[in-house]
Amino acid sequence: MKVIFISLFIVIADQITKILVKGLSIPSLGIEIKGMHYQQSIPVFGNWFKITFIENPGMAFGLQIGGKLFLSLFTILATFMIVFFLYKNRHNSLYLRIALALILGGAVGNLIDRVFYGAIYGYAPIFYGNVVDFFHIDTPNFTILGKTFYSWPIFNIADIAVSLGFLLILFGYKKIADDEKKNELSVNEFNELKPELPVEPAIQENISPVTKE
Repeated sequence: MKVIFISLFIVIADQITKILVKGLSIPSLGIEIKGMHYQQSIPVFGNWFKITFIENPGMAFGLQIGGKLFLSLFTILATFMIVFFLYKNRHNSLYLRIALALILGGAVGNLIDRVFYGAIYGYAPIFYGNVVDFFHIDTPNFTILGKTFYSWPIFNIADIAVSLGFLLILFGYKKIADDEKKNELSVNEFNELKPELPVEPAIQENISPVTKE
């Protein structure tokens, strides 16, 4: 389960960058992070790559499937399933576990936004928050699932982790299958080489009857 540290790193990096972009004010703790104005854009590499602050009510890359509550509850369920699968396969393919750890970290990162940000920043009840996005790559117009995008959807570190995890599974399925076969062979070889311990026969004690004098 050491791959869980990958997930933890992604969640921490994701939340730190989001707070730096959105800002955070907790006067009682002396925390005052100014952040950016909504839709403010800071060029990094000309107009091709920018940091643009927006909030996304849907899924990764701005895709919207179902309502906010559905997305939050679905992500919670998916998170528990991934954790269970990681634990169950903790001795299997490392490649698969790394991919799942990336997906888990990204899912939890965006889940924190959906569940808590609305309540923390005072614009929505719990489970109804928006996801903070800021990486902005300006590209020509294109269409996905019937929706036209006028540039590549603005995204965040969590989105990158989820996408990378799915790509690793998609293009590495053969390696995952090979790793599973190797694990099965190793287990079978171990069982064949394991010496059988001799079974000692049970010792029966003869109990002589007690005679009365």
